[in-house]
Amino acid sequence: MSRVNMSTTINGSAEAVWNYIRDFNGLPAFISAIEKSTLEGSGIGAIRTLTLQDGGPPILEKLEKFDDDAKTLSYSIVTSPLPVRDYFSTVEVKALGPARCEVKWYSTFEPKDAPESVAVEVIEGVYSGAFEGLEKIFK
Repeated sequence: MSRVNMSTTINGSAEAVWNYIRDFNGLPAFISAIEKSTLEGSGIGAIRTLTLQDGGPPILEKLEKFDDDAKTLSYSIVTSPLPVRDYFSTVEVKALGPARCEVKWYSTFEPKDAPESVAVEVIEGVYSGAFEGLEKIFK
C-alpha cells in the first residue's frame, strides 16, 4: 500500500477555506487542471465526475465520509486515468488562529500500471496544485 501525506498553511480562516473544500462539486474553483465537475446524488455516496482541462478521460470519485464539525472529507476514486487503484483520501482543515489554517491531504492506494514512484509523484502533483489554488484565493 502506497501513501501520500501532504499539508500546507493557508492565510485564511479555517471556516473560509473549509467552505471551498466542503463543496464536493467545487474542485474547479481551486484546482486549475479540472475544467468542470458534475455531481450525481448528495451526501455520502454522491459521485462527482471531474472533466480535465487536457481532455483526458474523466475521473469519477465517491464521497465516503463528511464531517462539517471536524472539517474533514474523505473520498475514493471509482474510475480514473491516474496510475492508482484502491485510492482512498481524506482532506482536513485545522485552525491555526483566526486567519490561518492548515490543510492536510492524505491518501492510500495501490500503484496501477506504473512504478510506485510515478504514482506517488502524480498524487503529490494533484495535492500541490490544490494547495497552490487555495493559496492564490487566500493571498
